[in-house]
Amino acid sequence: MAIEILTNEEFEYMKKSGDILKEVFRECKKFIKPGITTLDVDKLAYDIIRSHDAIPSFLNYGEPPFPGSVCASVNEEVVHGIPSKKRVLKDGDIISIDVGATLHGYHSDACRTFLVGDVKPEVRDLVKRTEESFFVGLQYAKIGNRTGDIGSAVQQYCESFGYGVVRELTGHGIGTSLHQDPDVPNYGRAGSGQRLKKGMAICIEPMITLGTHRIELLSDEWTVVTRDNLPAAHYENTVLITEDGPVMTTYEEEN
Repeated sequence: MAIEILTNEEFEYMKKSGDILKEVFRECKKFIKPGITTLDVDKLAYDIIRSHDAIPSFLNYGEPPFPGSVCASVNEEVVHGIPSKKRVLKDGDIISIDVGATLHGYHSDACRTFLVGDVKPEVRDLVKRTEESFFVGLQYAKIGNRTGDIGSAVQQYCESFGYGVVRELTGHGIGTSLHQDPDVPNYGRAGSGQRLKKGMAICIEPMITLGTHRIELLSDEWTVVTRDNLPAAHYENTVLITEDGPVMTTYEEEN
C-alpha cells in the first residue's frame, strides 16, 4: 500500500480522532482494577468512541474479523487479546489496552499498559521502560530520518535492560487506513528503512518482553503470547511528521 502524505487539514482530522483515544485512556486509568473483566473495558471504550460519533477501528477488522473494540492483552499476551467476560483481572496483573478510533475517515491508534493492583517491581519496571523506549525512539521521528533510526534506538534502550524486543510485530503508517506502509520496527539498523517525509503519519509501538523475544499465535487466530509465558508490555502513539518535529495525536501529560 502506498504511503499517504497528508495535508495540514487532514492532520487536524487525525488530531480529533486522537483526542477520543486520550479520553479512553483517562477513563481506563480510573476503571481498571481487580475484579473487572476485559469485556468490561471493551464496553467502556466502545461507549466512549461511539459517544463522539466515531467508529472503533478494530471492531470487525481483519480476517477472522476481530470481535472487540480494544485489544485487551493480559500478562504474557503481547498483543491482540480478545475481550472476554471470562477474563477477570487479578491483583498483580498487567493489561495492555490497544485501541483505535476513526472520525471523518481518519484513524488514530494507541496503546497503554496498565498496572492492576500491586504489581511485582520487575514487571512495573518493564512497563515503565517500555513507555520510556517509545520516547527514545520518538526523538528520531523527524523529516529526513529513517524508520531504522527509530527502531535501532528502541532496541538499544530495551536490550540494555536485558529485555526481549519482539521482531514479528511492528509499528506502521496510518491515515485513511488503519495499517499502511511503512512498517516501523522496534529493532534494526540506524540509517535503514523508509525515509520520513513531511505529511506522513506513523504509529510507533514498542512491544517488549521480560524474557525471550520469541512469540506464538494462539488458536483463536488473534492473540499473540510470549513463548516463555513471561509478561510483555506495549506502548503506542500515533505520530504526525511535521516541519516542527513529531506531533502525537494520542498523548497527553498525566497529572
